[in-house]
Amino acid sequence: MSEFRRTTPDDLYFVTLTIVGWIDVFSRQSVKDILVENLEYGIKHEKLEVFCFVIMSNHLHLICRRRENDLKEFIGRYKSVTAKKILAAIKSDIRESRKEWMLREFRHFATKNRQYGEYHVWQYTDHPTLLYDNEIIDQKRDYIHFNPVKAGIVTDPADYLYSSACPDSPLDVLEL
Repeated sequence: MSEFRRTTPDDLYFVTLTIVGWIDVFSRQSVKDILVENLEYGIKHEKLEVFCFVIMSNHLHLICRRRENDLKEFIGRYKSVTAKKILAAIKSDIRESRKEWMLREFRHFATKNRQYGEYHVWQYTDHPTLLYDNEIIDQKRDYIHFNPVKAGIVTDPADYLYSSACPDSPLDVLEL
C-alpha cells in the first residue's frame, strides 16, 4: 500500500513531520527558524492555514489546512526545500559539533532509497490525519501544546517559544 494519501482542500488535518532516525536537528534556533520561515511562505503564497504547531528537537506537529489545493503537495515541497536549507545550515555552522555525525547519518538513510540523492533528512511518512470534530481537534491541540511539557523542556506550554501555545511565538497562527 502506498504511503501517499490525498487530502481534501479546506479540511483540517493533524500532521507530523519527523527527521530520519529521530536526529535532534532542531536544537539550534537557526534551524528551527528555517521551519518557521518556510511555514510563513506557505501561509503567504500557498494558501496554507496553520492553527496550531510545535517544533520539537526532531519533529514538527501542525494542525493546518490548505485552501483550494492538496495539503500533501505542499508538504512534499516543504520537506524538500527545508531539507536543503537544513543541510546548508548544518554544513555552514562552525559551532555545530555534531556536523560530521549528522551528515553521515543523513547519507546512511539516503542509501536506503536512491530518490533522495546524497542525503535524506525527513522521514517519508507524514500521515495527515483528518480532524472531523471538535473533540478530536481539542485532543490534538492539547497533544501539540503539551509536547514540550511531556519532554521536560518547560513546565507550562506557554513558556515554549516554538509553539502556538506561546504568546511570543515566531509564527502567527489562526484561531481554532
